[in-house]
Amino acid sequence: MKKFNIRKVLDGLTAASSSSSAASAAAQPGAPRENDAVQETLQSENFQLCKTVRHGFPYQPSSMAFDPVQKILAVGTQTGALRLFGRAGVECYCQHESGAAVIQLQFLINEGALVSALADDSIHLWNLRQKIPAILHSLKFNRERITYCHLPFQSKWLYIGTERGNIHIVNVESFTLSGYVIMWNKAIELSTKTHPGPVVHISDNPMDEGKLLIGFECGVVVLWDLKSKKADYRYNYDEAIHSVAWHHEGKQFVCSHSDGTLTTWNVRAPAKPAQIITPHGKQPKDGKKPEPCKPILKVEYKTTRAGDPFMVLSGGLSYDTVGRRACLTVMHGKSTAVLEMDYPIVDFLTLCETPYPNDFQEPYAVVVLLEKDLVVIDLGQIGYPIFETPYPLTIHESPVTCCEYFADCPSELIPALYSVGSRQKRQGYSKKEWPISGGNWGQGTQSYPEIIITGHADGSIKFWDASAFMLQVLYKLKTAKVFERARGKEEKPSKDIVEEDPFAIQTLSWCPESRMLSVAGVSAHVIVYRFSKQEITTEVVQLLEVRMQCEFSEVDSPDPGGEQTPTLPTSGASTSPQETELPTQPSTGSNSSDGPRDNIPCLQVRSSPLKQSPGYQVELVIQLVWVSGEPPQQITSLAINSSYGLVVFGNSNGLAVVDYLQKTLLLNMGTSELYSPSDPHQRQPRSPRKARQPSGDKPNVTSCMSRLSNLYSESVKKLRSPHFTLCESNDGSNASEDRCKSPTSGSTSPCNSDDERKQKFIEKVKFKSRRFSKTVANDFAKMSRKISSSSEQKPDQEDRVQRWRSLTCKERFKDRNNVKRAARMSQKEGVCRTKSAPNSYAKDNTFTRSRSSSVTSIERESREAISSIHFCESFPRKTDALPSPCLLVGTTQGSVMMVAVGLPPAGDQRLQQPVGISSCGTLVRLKGGVLTMALLDSAGALLPPSYEPWYDPNASDEEKEKSRRRRPASPPLSQEGQESQFAVLCSEKQAKVVAMPSQTRIYKHNITETSFVLRADVVQMAGANCIACFCANGHIMTLSLPSLRPLLDVNYLPLTDMRIARTFCFSNLGQALYLTSPTEIQRITYSQETCDNLQEMLSELFTPVETPEAPNRGFFKGLFGGGAQSLDREDLFGETAAGKASRSLAQHIPGPGSMEGMKGAASGVVGDLARARIALDERGQKLGELEERTAAMMASAESFSKHAHDMMLKYKDKKWYQL
Repeated sequence: MKKFNIRKVLDGLTAASSSSSAASAAAQPGAPRENDAVQETLQSENFQLCKTVRHGFPYQPSSMAFDPVQKILAVGTQTGALRLFGRAGVECYCQHESGAAVIQLQFLINEGALVSALADDSIHLWNLRQKIPAILHSLKFNRERITYCHLPFQSKWLYIGTERGNIHIVNVESFTLSGYVIMWNKAIELSTKTHPGPVVHISDNPMDEGKLLIGFECGVVVLWDLKSKKADYRYNYDEAIHSVAWHHEGKQFVCSHSDGTLTTWNVRAPAKPAQIITPHGKQPKDGKKPEPCKPILKVEYKTTRAGDPFMVLSGGLSYDTVGRRACLTVMHGKSTAVLEMDYPIVDFLTLCETPYPNDFQEPYAVVVLLEKDLVVIDLGQIGYPIFETPYPLTIHESPVTCCEYFADCPSELIPALYSVGSRQKRQGYSKKEWPISGGNWGQGTQSYPEIIITGHADGSIKFWDASAFMLQVLYKLKTAKVFERARGKEEKPSKDIVEEDPFAIQTLSWCPESRMLSVAGVSAHVIVYRFSKQEITTEVVQLLEVRMQCEFSEVDSPDPGGEQTPTLPTSGASTSPQETELPTQPSTGSNSSDGPRDNIPCLQVRSSPLKQSPGYQVELVIQLVWVSGEPPQQITSLAINSSYGLVVFGNSNGLAVVDYLQKTLLLNMGTSELYSPSDPHQRQPRSPRKARQPSGDKPNVTSCMSRLSNLYSESVKKLRSPHFTLCESNDGSNASEDRCKSPTSGSTSPCNSDDERKQKFIEKVKFKSRRFSKTVANDFAKMSRKISSSSEQKPDQEDRVQRWRSLTCKERFKDRNNVKRAARMSQKEGVCRTKSAPNSYAKDNTFTRSRSSSVTSIERESREAISSIHFCESFPRKTDALPSPCLLVGTTQGSVMMVAVGLPPAGDQRLQQPVGISSCGTLVRLKGGVLTMALLDSAGALLPPSYEPWYDPNASDEEKEKSRRRRPASPPLSQEGQESQFAVLCSEKQAKVVAMPSQTRIYKHNITETSFVLRADVVQMAGANCIACFCANGHIMTLSLPSLRPLLDVNYLPLTDMRIARTFCFSNLGQALYLTSPTEIQRITYSQETCDNLQEMLSELFTPVETPEAPNRGFFKGLFGGGAQSLDREDLFGETAAGKASRSLAQHIPGPGSMEGMKGAASGVVGDLARARIALDERGQKLGELEERTAAMMASAESFSKHAHDMMLKYKDKKWYQL
């Protein structure tokens, strides 16, 4: 007997329906005819992908350098990145291809060039005279490791110290090695018996360029005479050296050591140090050596013309200071200031007035590079205040958890946010201008306002001005102020959900026009904010608690112990804010050791008055509560609409709609109940849970166990019901009472007459359901930032539970509740009544139904979360003639449902009359979870959600009435035979365009088969609209609208970190961004126009500046030779004097920015062709030679044959004795 395979049958139906739908597309009322097709203006030529700018603090910094003439700061990182900073708004990012750590940077001061030394023993010369810096030359050392580099001011010879203790010299113009080498054994000779270790310092004497000071790790310092090629003096100390600094007169230098000491040496007295101090060591009274301290990693010695010198050092703290933060010590005369830093110090530089080392340095600031911050200290003011940083280096102040990008915002938004944000700035900054002031801004034409919003782990939200390729913080909102702070670990209210960061931002929804903001946190809370320019004090924060839960049909859950307050009033009860609001004290619900937690929110809203500064102020707090010991599920989608006064959110339990004007809950419905009764994807309806009265009884353990024991049978019933309902709906007829009876009634429908086949099918579905549920749960856990520990411990139970049911709270639902109640009563009697409503599926949905029918029951058994919500004015039902307010709701299983919204008239009636909400069933189904939805009019123009213009809620009533006008709705006219709207739907796998109100699919495009889409947005671009997608395999794609033609597909960035998936977002006008590291935002563009104008928009690093004049030597110094001694290094290090270096020591690599590189690139193809031609000529020549040799061999063979024949004839008739 041939085995029956229902999947193959359904696949055949799929193929048949898809082929027939294409043939009958012209006959469909919603199919676009040739004369009705929307004119699409976007072409592939409008798109090009490239990086623009990178903002934020350099991730994992490792080195730093400063050009004192150009006023440019360079920072290198452990990943081979270079970040260059000038004045506010002047930033640049470039990357070494190798990705090796940058160990040292050296500017060619006022030359527009930079030398970088990497951990892979390569050095590179960067050209900074172009807007996008490029490498001119590279030199890769093969036999020695680079440890230190030094480039004297106005010199072209670079000193390179190595791990072996040798010093090599490189010409930075040609990037070639000199034959002049200082070997370690010649430098130390007999001063030490062992190898001195790596070179840790190189510098030339400020007053004599012919004297080179070399510091070895072991503690030996050598003053080397470059001309005589020998050591003048050697200075020995018992402790290892970390750094060396000169006095500007060249007579003294200071060394920092590993035991926390500073030794000062006179150049001509190498026997012993002139002074030994331990800045942070305790001085014993008996004159003994002070106790050792931590190493002083770096010291700088800077002199002033009219005062004591400055000595700045990092490290050197006493070992007693365990747990103390990193410090920078500033010693000036007899005063010592210890400045604590928030993070460990990576490097620091003292900024001086002159670039000449042989003049009074006149230090005015210290730049301190920390692991996660950049601090600039003002040395010219008492108390050493810090400068206010103009760069956006605080993105990572708390880890970024979500990100949104808004381009082309209302022009008044940025000034409004800046005005309220300017009051939040800290006081006590230095009053001087920011000292790093080099470069010039770009001259781009991009003038539209852009705003970036970042949500953070500590509950804060930051608004950034991102206009014109810059980034500046505008305003910071702290959502944690709404909640009580836990004083101790035992009082942490959120430890059952999130062990840390209970206020972290999960997602947010912002309306720029009305300035309404809604925020969802990881502790299952939603906060609605209004924007106001006036300060207020809120006595009581408005609170609404929502009980969203999964339920098992026909099985009563145990009563929670302790007193319990009904979560929501039943139908018909009054729902004023006072009655809807629930107290948040733990005593209101069950939180004792006797029973499971119930009706308890994860966080406690503060009970004391809340002072709210100008800016965003709390309008309403919504919290999901615990249900029978189960924590609330995290919110997966969120949307707010100021015109309707609604906020909507969903999670894996279902959907909730809240009226934030009346502070009431309008809808609390499980995902399964959003499907209409005639929907082929509908789940079996369930009886509602009756509202329980407060009870002090302990939970019924027996009922709980019996509930678990019925899991298998209940899951089988739930799996069977949708499948058999689906089988009946495939033939187009509506189910009748005796055809579609409840599985609990005992009667059998015609579809399941074969008991054996039915049982096998149920077992197979049960096995696949369990495996599929675990896969979905694991994928969902990876994508969310925090997953509750209790949810992880019970995956099997969660996979098998049903959705929570609808719970209404207004009299307006009374009639609908009566209908539902009657339907549920009939279900209990064993009859499953199905409404004979018109089929909401068109021919496209035949394919959808056929494709999904074999897996519908499997998918439905796993939790189906709400993944996307979109407010719109459309046609919720096919029969609607005019558009009306509604909701598009997308799920993780690919279903898109319509929810109608009935709004009362505006004004006082809006605040008094209830809002009607009703589910209208499924619009369409896609592969994968729904990511984004939008509406287009009949001409293809985007229809954004309606909004209410912003007004100050704390202003006078007259001002409110002036500005509080709802945006006039302008729906397109509905004509017969022509669709008036297009619904654009995009999921993880495909995109569809559905005509409204006929709900007919007119376009479909499968985006990816092997991967899945992480982020998709409908964006405006070059006066038209398109869908922009970012896939997990790194591809960025755009599709035209409404025809879904592929316009761009670039393999840009493979998904290597979930941070990228969490923060990637598209915006209008071809802009996008993502968090490329925990501290940096990378902005990209997919617009051809922006790429063409990129050079003009970028800032310039190099500006022509005259080098300051050299210090005056004075008459007597010039007469008696007391001034600085110059050195002609060309005579010493040039090829004529020093010879050539060994070729095997280092390899020269022309950079792509050099002339050699450009010539090589330009002549690469020509050279290949020439070489191929030469090879062909050589081959032809060899073939000719071979032919000549063959002919010669043939002639020789013929001659031999002739001679042999003649000889045979000659001796033919002779006998042997005649020979």
